Amino acid sequence: MVDLSKDCVITGVAANEVLDSRGNPTVAAKVILSGGSFASAIVPSGASTGAYEALELRDHDPLRFGGNGVLQAVQNIDSVLAPGIIGLHADDQASVDNRMIELDGTIDKSRLGANAILAVSMAVAQAAAAQYSIGDGLWKWLAKDEVVSLPVPMLNILNGGRHASNSTDVQEFMVLPVGLPTFSEALRCGVEIYQALKILMREGGHNLNVGDEGGFAPSLPSNRAAIELVVKAIEKAGYSPGKQVFLGLDVAASELFNKSDQLYVLEKEGRYLTSAELIALYEEWVSEYPILSIEDGLDEDDWQGWVSLHQCVGDRVQLVGDDLFVTNIARIKDGVDMNASNAVLLKPNQIGTLTETYQALEMTRQAGWGAVMSHRSGETEDTTIADLSVAWNVGQIKAGAPARSDRVSKYNRLLRIEKALGDKAIYSGRSSYTYLRSGI
Repeated sequence: MVDLSKDCVITGVAANEVLDSRGNPTVAAKVILSGGSFASAIVPSGASTGAYEALELRDHDPLRFGGNGVLQAVQNIDSVLAPGIIGLHADDQASVDNRMIELDGTIDKSRLGANAILAVSMAVAQAAAAQYSIGDGLWKWLAKDEVVSLPVPMLNILNGGRHASNSTDVQEFMVLPVGLPTFSEALRCGVEIYQALKILMREGGHNLNVGDEGGFAPSLPSNRAAIELVVKAIEKAGYSPGKQVFLGLDVAASELFNKSDQLYVLEKEGRYLTSAELIALYEEWVSEYPILSIEDGLDEDDWQGWVSLHQCVGDRVQLVGDDLFVTNIARIKDGVDMNASNAVLLKPNQIGTLTETYQALEMTRQAGWGAVMSHRSGETEDTTIADLSVAWNVGQIKAGAPARSDRVSKYNRLLRIEKALGDKAIYSGRSSYTYLRSGI
C-alpha cells in the first residue's frame, strides 16, 4: 500500500462566517493538505443549551446580527489555530485536536471558542478522508476495515419547548422505527408517519407550522395530547405502535425547571411538579404509551432526581442525558458512578473536537450504556454527524423531522452510505430494540 501520509500534511486553514438554519451566524472552516486535497465543515448551534457545554464564542456586537456574529471565532482560526496546526498530519486526528486544545488552554474552550475549534476538527477529518481517496467519504476513512452499521433514526415529528412557540412543554416527540429491516425502510416509515400526522392535524383544524427541527408545532391542550396524536399518526400510516415503531421524548427539563422554588413548570398545563411528581408522570406515560426513550427528563443539576428516575423506569426505557452530560467524559463518569442514567447524547459542538466526542462514546460503551449521535436545533448542510454515526456504530441518530434541507441532508447522506455498503449494510434497529428492552 502506498504511503500517503506525506501528502496529508496540513498546509492551509481558512475560516468564514456563514449562516445556520435559523439565520444566525456560525463558523465554517476549510483545511488544505499537501497532497492537494481539501475539505470544509460547518458547526451547528443549539437553542436549549446545557450550562456545562463548551463555550460557543459570539461577538456580542449589537450592531451585527443582534450580537450573534462570530467574526472573533473566525479570526481565532485564521490567526491562532491555523499557524498552530499547519505542518501537522491530518491523518492523526488526535494530535491535531490535542494541539488545538492546548492552544486554547481553557477548560471550556472559552478563549478560542468551541465553535472555532470544532469547525477545524471536522474539516481536518474530512480532508484526510479526501486525501486517502476514500470514495465513500468520512465514514469509510474513520471505520477503516471495521464492520459498521446504520443508526436508528429518531425522527422529531412534533416540536415544542424552545424549538416552537405556543406549542407543548415537552420539546420533542420522536418516532423510532426500530422494527423495520433496513435503514431506508425505517426512514420511509418515519416519512409516512410524518405525512400522516400532517393529515391528522389538518383534519383537526391545527395550523401546519413547523418548528426549528422541521416537526409540526400545533397548539395542543397538553403533552399527553401530543403523545396520543403521534400514536394515531403511527397507526394511520399503517404501522404498529409498540412493535414496529416506538416513541421518544426529549423533555429538555432544564428549560422547565424553576431554580427558585425547585419545581418543574408545565406551563401549558398549568402544573408545578416536584422532581418526584414529574418522575411519577413519566411512569404513567411509560405504562400507557409505547415510549422507548426519554431524553433530559430532569434538570441538568438534579442528580438525585436522575438516580430516582433510573430506579423507577430505567429497566423499561432508555434515559438519555444531554444537558446532564454535555458530551463531557468527567460528567459521564459521574453519571456512571451514580447509576443516574443509561444512555448519552453525543453532540460534537458541546465538547469541541471529534477526538473528545469519540472519547465520550467510548466511556459510554464501557459502562454498557446506549448512545445517540445528535444534531442541534440550529443546523447546517454539513453531514459529518451522519458519517460519525455509521463509522463509530453509535446505533441511533437524532437529525430532526424528515423535512427542511438542514435535516434531510443527514438522512440523504445515510441513504447514500447504505447504498455504498450494498449487501453489507446492517441496520441497528433490531439490536437497538433488543438492547432497549432487555438489560438496560
